[in-house]
Amino acid sequence: MIESVVSVTLPVTESLKIKRKRYIGCEQGKRVAIVTGSHGDELEGQYLCFRLAQELESFKEQGKLKGSVDIYPALNPLGVDSITRNIPYFDVDMNRTFPGRENGSLPEFVAKGVLDSLTGADLVIDIHSSNIFLREIPQVRMDEENADKLIHLARELNVDFLWVYPAITVLNSTLAHSLNSLNTKTLVVEMGVGMRITQQYGEQLLEGILNVLTKIGVLECEKQFDIRKPLISYGEEVHFINSPCSGIFIPKIQHWIGIKKGDLLGHIVDVLDGKIVHSVHSPCDGVVFTLREYPVVYEGSLLARIYENSECRRGSM
Repeated sequence: MIESVVSVTLPVTESLKIKRKRYIGCEQGKRVAIVTGSHGDELEGQYLCFRLAQELESFKEQGKLKGSVDIYPALNPLGVDSITRNIPYFDVDMNRTFPGRENGSLPEFVAKGVLDSLTGADLVIDIHSSNIFLREIPQVRMDEENADKLIHLARELNVDFLWVYPAITVLNSTLAHSLNSLNTKTLVVEMGVGMRITQQYGEQLLEGILNVLTKIGVLECEKQFDIRKPLISYGEEVHFINSPCSGIFIPKIQHWIGIKKGDLLGHIVDVLDGKIVHSVHSPCDGVVFTLREYPVVYEGSLLARIYENSECRRGSM
């Protein structure tokens, strides 16, 4: 069943509609919602929604859907259609407008409608990509205030990394913060890179979502999922590697691989002179979970994030 949870009339006889596909096996069962597309340049979740819909149809036909699952493929459909990160014309970040207002601007009105439709679900999984500049290993991010009630679910999602933020860094205007404040458990997943689809990551997260749906009783599934044991950081072990100068960044490592202190991460080069301007080395033992994808850099540009862990061995990830 496809429904419009928010509809707004636009100029020239057009309309903005936030749609969801609802799969119902049992009205009295638990309800889970999968949301993505709040940023128009984040497309990794589109593949996941496609694959999850296929799986849910199969479970429903077999009578093994014991609750309900809602799929929201695009919270910012105008952004997805126009390949822009923010809501077009308003240039507003959809994930900075929650909880929204019924009598507010268009972005605020949409945010309020989306929040109302999700509130009360037993679990919401909010899927994001990175931007066009960085590639992220599949990971769950959460604030320390909600970690106790979320981390056991996050461990079952088949991601590689759990990053628990200090509460002070969490923006109150995000969908996840608003829902968790209303006692609707919400996990935020980051994976891949902007404007691209990494099928490998989508399949990995699909396994995790099916596993969680099975664990909480929404699906009846005999399959034994091979769930990865994620590394967990509470913030203090994460190193941000920023560029000291402008140029083109040429990485010399693979993403998500164990490294040692002093290992070469990459070169910043001057293409006109054919010279290496700066060589970037790791400040610690650990694993790179964020890596620069877009090669043009300026002073201060983020090149990588490293989770410091002496147990991460070279090539072991």
